[in-house]
Amino acid sequence: MFDLSPWWSHLVGWLSGHAVAPLLDAMHLGGLSGNPDDIAAALLIAALQVGIIGLVFRPLETWFPAERWDDRRLTRVDRNYTLLMLLGIFPLFTYLVLTPFSHLFGGGGDAVDAGTGSALALTHWVPWFNQHPYVLFAVYYVIYDFVYYWMHRTQHAIPWWWALHSMHHSTRQMSCWTNDRGSLVDGFLQSMILATVGLAIGVDPDEFAWLMLIGELVQNLSHTNVRLGFGRVFDRIFVAPRFHRLHHMLVDPERPTLHHCNYGQVLSVWDVLFGTALYGEPPRPTGVGDPIVDADNNYGLIGLHWAALKRFWVAVRQPAGWRPGEVAFGADYTPIPVGQLDLHAFARHAPAVAPDADAPADDSAMVESAPG
Repeated sequence: MFDLSPWWSHLVGWLSGHAVAPLLDAMHLGGLSGNPDDIAAALLIAALQVGIIGLVFRPLETWFPAERWDDRRLTRVDRNYTLLMLLGIFPLFTYLVLTPFSHLFGGGGDAVDAGTGSALALTHWVPWFNQHPYVLFAVYYVIYDFVYYWMHRTQHAIPWWWALHSMHHSTRQMSCWTNDRGSLVDGFLQSMILATVGLAIGVDPDEFAWLMLIGELVQNLSHTNVRLGFGRVFDRIFVAPRFHRLHHMLVDPERPTLHHCNYGQVLSVWDVLFGTALYGEPPRPTGVGDPIVDADNNYGLIGLHWAALKRFWVAVRQPAGWRPGEVAFGADYTPIPVGQLDLHAFARHAPAVAPDADAPADDSAMVESAPG
């Protein structure tokens, strides 16, 4: 476990004692589990994340945009949802679900010494890590990121999971607020998978919160509407906004598999190793051409979740929803393999997006109407 600085511990303790614990007691949730310091720490980390998004990433979109928008209306729902998730839903979920889940399975790596932790904990197999917590944290993160990469590929490959995850991809204006745009059901599945892996390898709850923060901040940056890469070498290691933007691109009907790329969260090296990395393409409009999913842009927070839930409910109850492959959705939300569809018809449906007039020539060749 990290030896956090005294000021951080004091701040967590103050927020826990003066706000979190009294509120939980008032809601009759105080005795549900564990220490209210966990939710106080999660709130502070979330506030730090929101501050970085608003004070760093958002200005970058004004100064170096990949696309220029006359109206940022479609980004507002993502901004509101990010604030709701980071300052409300996620800290509560951490405290009321993940922390009890951790206690149920014996907690983090320190519990192994007491005979109650995971036998797969890294410190159990390599005690040297106990004297090198930052090296241990780096190894934790590599494992965490590797699991995320394969989980993300699965979200695109299984139709019922894509029915949920497509809500994240449906926005036509991908911005620094887009990362947290996602179905609560999808978020729950992701959190449980990552938390289970974390518990298995011995990650303590506070370390898991910092793992999440690093991953989320890099994803906030990678979704930011900026023309930013990390250079020829570091682009092959870390996910840059230019790299991740191609993952969100509308599908090109002339090259219908081009968008099957760039699934990494923080480390792009997994895409390089497993053949899903795409470089050298100009920035393209983002979103989806499937009219059923693209209609998400017409909804607010509740409508977005309801639409994704309807797609999921239909897909998960039929064989087509479990058959791996890229799909769109029919009017009744039945998954339809993309290979059976006319992608050029999707292109005619997709709205045009204006490129950034100030972008360099090789970065401004925006595709104004392509399906996805």
